Amino acid sequence: MRLQKLGTNKYLIPRSGAMKVDVVLYLNDDLFEHFRDEESLRQLAEAASLPGLYGPVVGMPDIHAGYGLPIGGVMAMDVTEGLISAGAVGMDINCGVRLLRTELEANKLTENHLRSLMKEIVSRVPTGIGKVSKHQQQLRGHFEDILEKGLVPLRKLGYVRDEDPFFIEEGGSFPGAKPEKISRKAYQRGNQLSTIGGGNHFIELGMVDQVYDEQTAALFGLHTGMLSVLVHTGSRGLGHQICVDYSSVMNRAAGGYGLKLPSKGLAAVPISSKEGKDYFAAMAAAVNFAYANRQLVTYDIRNAFSAVFRCPDAELGLETVYDLAHNIAKFEKVEEKLLLIHRKGATRALPPGHDNNPAAYMNSGHPIIIPGTMATPSYVVTANHSSVHTFYSANHGAGRVMSRRAARSTITPEMLKDQLGPVFFHGNQFQKITDEAPQAYKNINDVLDTLAEIGMVNKVARLSPLAVIKGEE
Repeated sequence: MRLQKLGTNKYLIPRSGAMKVDVVLYLNDDLFEHFRDEESLRQLAEAASLPGLYGPVVGMPDIHAGYGLPIGGVMAMDVTEGLISAGAVGMDINCGVRLLRTELEANKLTENHLRSLMKEIVSRVPTGIGKVSKHQQQLRGHFEDILEKGLVPLRKLGYVRDEDPFFIEEGGSFPGAKPEKISRKAYQRGNQLSTIGGGNHFIELGMVDQVYDEQTAALFGLHTGMLSVLVHTGSRGLGHQICVDYSSVMNRAAGGYGLKLPSKGLAAVPISSKEGKDYFAAMAAAVNFAYANRQLVTYDIRNAFSAVFRCPDAELGLETVYDLAHNIAKFEKVEEKLLLIHRKGATRALPPGHDNNPAAYMNSGHPIIIPGTMATPSYVVTANHSSVHTFYSANHGAGRVMSRRAARSTITPEMLKDQLGPVFFHGNQFQKITDEAPQAYKNINDVLDTLAEIGMVNKVARLSPLAVIKGEE
């Protein structure tokens, strides 16, 4: 499938065959030169064949093949004629990232400090596939309320600082959730609040090592040398099961609506259909679960810091800079047109002045947090007004260049250990996380520069990893 260059860092797959709209893909010269992922292009073209699309299907610079819509894919649907797709949201509904700032200077922390922090965090936050919450007893009886309202019940229970919701997308409470639309099996997998799972999920202690925009960084409370904390986790088994359940429902129902879907992974039904409304209500519950998950992890991290430094956590800062979602479908206005925007492995990117920005960030645009890998930097950026061309979306990370299976078969524990260099890892089981080695991912700087070079995003700060906690796959 040939890409036609549209301009700097921008390529086109023109509408042809069954496609109903074009595909636009963002890659800088280096990413384009090394791009070999024909499967992701095929998936973008298949998405472009769905009825009811508005504008092009968009591929982000971190794009790689997924299930149905590729990771790094964005598609917008007309709300009256369009479809909603479980596969275009993905398995880990509201997988997202939260950034905390601290009052600590990173260069004053010793190796013992970092290792003690990791030990205290891991003692509170279970990591790895299938691990369950340590807050189950306290949260018993509140689960449905959390699914329906997100952070609201957690605030009443003392897990939320008063200011936290003001710095979370949707205030940490996504509307429209109906727990009764979730299957019994999904409910059973909902015992994983305050866990980070496996794969690319992590908790990272880092340092703000470069500030590009002093004024905006100051607004976000970031300065050079500051110790930062990143939390990356989502809706865990509950969200996964909802995607599995409703992909099956949508595939069975599609024919009854006269739909011929290009793949099982792009299972979809009309937005206004019963199945579509049921999925949205279930997805919204998973979104709230994920916001609650990251909030509980934040609560545990605050307590871990308090234990290590023997003082109240508020004295150490640990304020939420921002928390935003990656895998989600949301009703949003773009140039006065109401759309259902699917972002899979992509994040919302609102420019200054956009009505949906938090009040504190109205004049700057909200922080966009783009994680790197275990050994490479992460970035905080803001969007410029040209982000309207991607339906106010940006990339969510570095993006894979190697499948997990390929990484496990070619990257040795020794290679991973060498790549980590001075970055501390909470365990010594390197053979169990080789699929997360930095060399399995794209160069984060190329990915970030793709949008920065064309003025779509503005760099604010760079965070370098000091210590990483990851769950085993």
